[in-house]
Amino acid sequence: MLFTLPNLLTMSRIAVIPLLVAACYLPGAWGHWTSWALFAAAGVTDYLDGHFARLYKQTSAFGRFLDPIADKLLVAITLMMLVDFKWVSTPALFPALIILAREILVSGLREFLAGLRVSVPVSRLAKWKTGIQMVAIGVLLIGDAGPSFLPMDFIGESLLWIAAVLTIMTGYDYLRHGLKHMGEPEAVPAPGKSVGELG
Repeated sequence: MLFTLPNLLTMSRIAVIPLLVAACYLPGAWGHWTSWALFAAAGVTDYLDGHFARLYKQTSAFGRFLDPIADKLLVAITLMMLVDFKWVSTPALFPALIILAREILVSGLREFLAGLRVSVPVSRLAKWKTGIQMVAIGVLLIGDAGPSFLPMDFIGESLLWIAAVLTIMTGYDYLRHGLKHMGEPEAVPAPGKSVGELG
């Protein structure tokens, strides 16, 4: 079934993206806090969909397909909004680009390995990377609207740099895992069959 609770939560994470984009255009502190609230709510669904999928034994191929797409769309578009609204400094563009490049790399790698029916397990370091990355983006969304006694921009951008370093480390691990299979010879189609009909 497509419309299980975990899948609905995952789909809601995609549905909230245009609302988050629109919230960034709200004037003053409203834009910062509303976009943060939507991003935080989307982050909570990322935890809940996996939790409920395991709890109710509702894991599915559709969920495995959609969940990483929802995560990457949310992170990529939010980073682009932060850059577009200049809620991050110019040097912070570099960790943002590193994170985006890694997401594209891992997506392509997962698709390639899925064709070989090879799974890519999520490492503990990758989970730390995701957690720090989400906190960093959340802090940057609040930005100047946050408490005046806290250097929100400095905190957010520092966390973003830490996430970028972890991104490089975990991206290298995934690439190293994938390279083991990239050197394997491709299956030769049997007579009368195309490559698309294999396996």
